[in-house]
Amino acid sequence: MNIGIPKEVKRHEYRVSATPGIARAFIEHGHQVFVESAAGEGSGFSDSEYEAQGANIVDNAAEAWAQDMVLKVKEPVSQEYGFLRDDLLLFTYLHLAADRPLTEALLKSGTTAIAYETVQLSNGSLPLLVPMSEVAGRMAPQVGAYHLERFLGGRGLLLGGVPGVQAGEVVVLGGGVVGTNAAKIALGLGARVTIIDVSHSRLQYLDDVFGGRIQTLASNPANIATMVTRADLLIGAVLIPGARAPHLVSKDMLKIMKPGSVIVDVAVDQGGCIETSRPTTHDNPTYVIDDVIHYGVANMPSAVPNTSTTALSNQTLPYALELANKGISALKQDPALLKGLNTHQGQLTYAAVGKAFDIETITPDKALAHEVGV
Repeated sequence: MNIGIPKEVKRHEYRVSATPGIARAFIEHGHQVFVESAAGEGSGFSDSEYEAQGANIVDNAAEAWAQDMVLKVKEPVSQEYGFLRDDLLLFTYLHLAADRPLTEALLKSGTTAIAYETVQLSNGSLPLLVPMSEVAGRMAPQVGAYHLERFLGGRGLLLGGVPGVQAGEVVVLGGGVVGTNAAKIALGLGARVTIIDVSHSRLQYLDDVFGGRIQTLASNPANIATMVTRADLLIGAVLIPGARAPHLVSKDMLKIMKPGSVIVDVAVDQGGCIETSRPTTHDNPTYVIDDVIHYGVANMPSAVPNTSTTALSNQTLPYALELANKGISALKQDPALLKGLNTHQGQLTYAAVGKAFDIETITPDKALAHEVGV
């Protein structure tokens, strides 16, 4: 199979979907890899490094997108919709439940699109979301601590405090991968940390893992409202696979937050779990509503692209190799990959996206039923 690696075009997106070493892995399995020139530069990988591993460097995006399968990091943006077609296999983050125009473009084009974030193992885990959730979770307290500085409009509070001065309060909404990693870094900075989650068993696990060094609370409106008033830094880390994040903090609740406090909503690429969240960019990352600073960068891991690219491509490789080796047949042979299918031949195959936009869906099995050999 011919595999295309286009350069990411989303603003300040420096990641690339495959390192030179990952490109070599495809080539060793008999596939050809076509990398758009300079696609890896943002992550620290030169064209010559890809060529040394046997990849082909192509001059433009059209040539990279012209291959049988395209691997990306971020969802296609409007300028890339023209590359979508009915014989294309696209493997990338999609986050369709927060992006109706892209959903409609994929359906209109007939593209077979598999979303990293909805590939799901039998135990419910999301293996291709984990590496970027780890990165974003670990970044959230860092960027939050920075924006608490007074010259940026924050409270002027040192998150870890100093001897004789109380440390700042970090409240994390969600105890999954993002929330757990956020808590690790916040604790490392010396903050007082509370994680709020709907799952009692998860809270038990977190209490054991952190040895009682964090506070855990059941997620309900009263507990959330109480902790919002105490938070110096509020981190949104809620995830419902493939669906829009629920709004746990309303606009009215901002009025009870401390002036100069900071919200970092990591769930913003799925619509955000704070009602007032909206996507921002690395060059203009924050905005203020009711004296509360909002940080809503939807591609946080792109700020550390060398780490992020390596972590992501290591995780996606086994699944991408399945697709390259077997084509669409891999979907029926691997239940985890099958759950990743979002669109196929003009049909929407992910129920949570259909619910978000009131679009009719079909099960992945039925969508693939007519495929020869599948």
